[in-house]
Amino acid sequence: MRLLLVEDDDLLVTSLKHDLERQGFAVDHAHEGIEAEFMGDNMAYDLIVLDLGLPNRSGLDVLKNWRARDNRTPVIILTGRDAWHERVEGFKAGADDYLGKPFHIEELVVRLQALIRRSHELVGASLKSGGLELDEERQQVILPDQQRLELTGTEFRLLRCFILNKGKILSKTRLTEHVYEQDFDRDSNLIEVYIRRLRDKLGNQVIETRRGQGYIYVGIEQ
Repeated sequence: MRLLLVEDDDLLVTSLKHDLERQGFAVDHAHEGIEAEFMGDNMAYDLIVLDLGLPNRSGLDVLKNWRARDNRTPVIILTGRDAWHERVEGFKAGADDYLGKPFHIEELVVRLQALIRRSHELVGASLKSGGLELDEERQQVILPDQQRLELTGTEFRLLRCFILNKGKILSKTRLTEHVYEQDFDRDSNLIEVYIRRLRDKLGNQVIETRRGQGYIYVGIEQ
């Protein structure tokens, strides 16, 4: 999943970016409000982590502007402003969740994973679809016979994107937008390489190619 981290504390950004990437997220970063608002409106993100105390434009105003333009990307507010009325204000502006500083990275990750499932109308504590289950903590895929297969970070992000969009045709461009960071070469053929690797591990039937359109995850026979 591709995530926008909006935070002006450079030390916190360095730490969070490292931890989130280890948990299977592709992370872009915005340092101030105007830039964040533009990126959130014009790039494809699955989640946004938004600080409120930003230079140039407050996080609350950024969120209000996104929602006014019908930008429905799930947003978790991450801030040191932890008074109850500020939480209420954040939720009224359109936040999906709220986490006060200081916090543990494990709690942030769990909340992000829950937001992903909720935004895709999936129930339960794990991602299951088409006979496959993802262990997000270990970045493994669990087969119907309970066999576990190790995945690289990119394989994990790609398969998670397919599982969340089962039955939908996903173009190479869309897959690239949701699997890689902002500075990735969009003309690269790496998506094809990693789809081939997933097929080698899971079987050719799991991901179908739709010529001229993209790829579709159909699942594995049980």
